[in-house]
Amino acid sequence: MEITCQPFTVHKRVPLTISRGTTAQSTNLWLKLSAEGIEGWGEAAPFSIGTHRQTLDTLQAAIVHLQTTVSPFHPLERQAIEAAVAGSSLPSAIRAALDVALWDWCGKLVGQPIWRLLGLDLGRIQPTSVTVGISSPEAARQRSQDWLQQTSARALKVKLGSPQGIEADQAMFQAVYDQIPAAVSLSVDANGGWGLEEAKQMADWLGDRCVTHLEQPLPVSQDVDLAKLKRDSPLPIFVDESCFNSSDIPRLANLVDGINIKLMKAGGLTEALRMIHTARACGLQVMFGCYSDSSLANGAMAQLSPLADYLDLDSHLNLRDDPFSGLTLADGRLLPSAHPGLGLSYVPQAR
Repeated sequence: MEITCQPFTVHKRVPLTISRGTTAQSTNLWLKLSAEGIEGWGEAAPFSIGTHRQTLDTLQAAIVHLQTTVSPFHPLERQAIEAAVAGSSLPSAIRAALDVALWDWCGKLVGQPIWRLLGLDLGRIQPTSVTVGISSPEAARQRSQDWLQQTSARALKVKLGSPQGIEADQAMFQAVYDQIPAAVSLSVDANGGWGLEEAKQMADWLGDRCVTHLEQPLPVSQDVDLAKLKRDSPLPIFVDESCFNSSDIPRLANLVDGINIKLMKAGGLTEALRMIHTARACGLQVMFGCYSDSSLANGAMAQLSPLADYLDLDSHLNLRDDPFSGLTLADGRLLPSAHPGLGLSYVPQAR
């Protein structure tokens, strides 16, 4: 099979600020896998979680290695390909792009979308949350209103962990809470921005405001304190940055209530499926999330979305120039395409 790669840059409609900084654009990689006249697509997006970083330069440098590693194989030789890739040092985002392209190729070969190949029920898909980044109370209030008008969202994720402290977090969250319709659920993601005592205080405070769950309240370096927080928290505790793949789940099983699976961390849909089954076996809930991903990566995760308890696949909704189309947002639910494979189309965006 032949592997080619093309960079593309996407720009956010509204820059997103979390506890670690602000992003306004991202240059991602569009991977194409060709064999037997069929082309499978995948996306690799740079990301940073503080303790771990995969840059565009890192991803582009890995493409040559990937081409050498997998070109001798046929796309249906999945077990052999996975073994070859596992023996390399390829970044997880590159492995994700390859794995998605293999699934897309297979779906196109047999003329079915990936979700149908897996026998999934689209009626089980939960609403996807849309994200309000760290900002002033006034800006957060306006951003939440803009989201509701743009998407008819039924779930909102509020980013907290402000460098200005929990008083700023509370003021911002309260501004959103006071004017969000009761039918819209609220969750919070601190991106590791609190210490243990701050997290305990905020969990109690947020618990009084009908928050559904609290994501990554502590930095990865404080994973040992998750059990103490879970014991005292009125809210379910999810982790994101603390959990990359299925091998991380057993050590977290007694410390948290759920995990956030992201395609770029996991290394593909195949590993995401392993993570889902491992989490379920450990009694954990499952959330899907994203970085600065286009509809290509989010469309891939949407293929598995009937298996998730919570969805946060909204990054493409905040892009001015998403070059891929094929996803449908209906009543707050992100629905994958019914066309073969990922079922997406490429539409170059005017600058």
